[in-house]
Amino acid sequence: MAKKLVEAITSMDQDFTQWYTDVVLKAELIDYSSVRGCMIIKPYGYAIWELLQKQLDQRFKDTDHENVYMPMFIPESLLEKEKSHVEGFAPEVAWVTHGGSEKLTERLCVRPTSETLFCEYYSNNIQSYRDLPQLLNQWCSVVRWEKTTRPFLRSLEFLWQEGHTAHATAQEAQEETIKMLNVYAEFCENVLAIPMIKGKKTEKEKFAGAEATYTIESLMHDGKALQSGTTHNFGDGFAKAFDIQYTDKDNKLAYVHQTSWGVSTRLIGGIIMVHGDDSGLVLPPAIAPIEVMIIPIMQKKEGVLEKAAEIKAALSTFARTKVDDSDKSPGWKFAEYEMKGVPIRVEIGPKDIEKDQAVIVRRDTREKFIVSLGDLKEQVKMHLDSMQKNLLAKATEHRITHTYTATDMVDFAKIIKETPGFIKAMWCGDQGCEEQIKEDTGATARCVPFEQEPVGDTCICCGKKSDTLVYWGRAY
Repeated sequence: MAKKLVEAITSMDQDFTQWYTDVVLKAELIDYSSVRGCMIIKPYGYAIWELLQKQLDQRFKDTDHENVYMPMFIPESLLEKEKSHVEGFAPEVAWVTHGGSEKLTERLCVRPTSETLFCEYYSNNIQSYRDLPQLLNQWCSVVRWEKTTRPFLRSLEFLWQEGHTAHATAQEAQEETIKMLNVYAEFCENVLAIPMIKGKKTEKEKFAGAEATYTIESLMHDGKALQSGTTHNFGDGFAKAFDIQYTDKDNKLAYVHQTSWGVSTRLIGGIIMVHGDDSGLVLPPAIAPIEVMIIPIMQKKEGVLEKAAEIKAALSTFARTKVDDSDKSPGWKFAEYEMKGVPIRVEIGPKDIEKDQAVIVRRDTREKFIVSLGDLKEQVKMHLDSMQKNLLAKATEHRITHTYTATDMVDFAKIIKETPGFIKAMWCGDQGCEEQIKEDTGATARCVPFEQEPVGDTCICCGKKSDTLVYWGRAY
């Protein structure tokens, strides 16, 4: 039975897209709903989101942000106040045209993002420099009418957080934009065990209505990039469109400077594609709903379930721990929790009890360790910590070995086709070159990294002098 469970997953190297679909379904993360492109997040998948949300939310609170909640509907007239913003989202907007059987006098947009609502709020609530800064965040769902969808990575409705802040000066807004990008990168590295490249988006790739967009980019197992989080500096553009002014210390009217930043359930897709293997999920302990699963062996024998409960009580003091005392076979249980990515499995049976020992099995390395019951707590702690670090090290190594350098378009196209990953290449800054590269290879400019390390002195596309290094890649 255990073998059959694993066979239900397509091999990653055979068909990565099908592997991903198999994992999200078999590991019971989601179900498809009757609405195209919308997913039902099942308890196990939602538990991952809750752990992710809890730890990220604490980081927001530690940086003095407060949570609010805005309406899910935006009047069309409000949305249209910032023209470049609405034009950027127009193809993806879902509209409410009727309330019951009556046609609405004004269409309502189902929020694709909430900049305009926060702007309306700020225009009514900011009068003086004493009202600044405003450091707000909301956890909600948004709707974008995507043509092609994939669970977690791109769906019509998805869960996310969106931070929206207002500041007295351009400098404060810029500092906030970079600070929150660093918060995201630290969180992804230390909690999700995913290393990030930090940088600035090109003008073509920036958020509609923003002065500048910054991004954290990660590399998936198949060599494609995933935009994992973005922060935006709006300058005073939205403030002028929505007339968000305040009286400064010199009693003069000034416009506020705003930022916005967000991550979504897309991060769960990243966790799957960075850490998973042919047996299913591999979850970093920090966001694993079950960190330790205890499997009783020959559980009907006297004392086995009691000992399993005793171990659970001891391990639950520091780890999310469960006992599977169902009547499924141990082999089935082993395969099931491997599929679900549970970091540590503890096996305990009559022979182990006789020897005052238990067996620890790690999900990342598959290593087995026989440990005395007296040392079990410390050993489990050590292996959880070690696994968290190992997953980050493994993901970092994968990114390093799948990051290439190209100095001409022949090499660039060959790398993209044969050994996909990040490509470091120079760019002149011309949008025409950027579009030509995408047309010829399917690769997009992922970011202009903060850490510039020129790999040449001419643009990869046109050959003009260039001192700007860009990370390129195909992306989700």
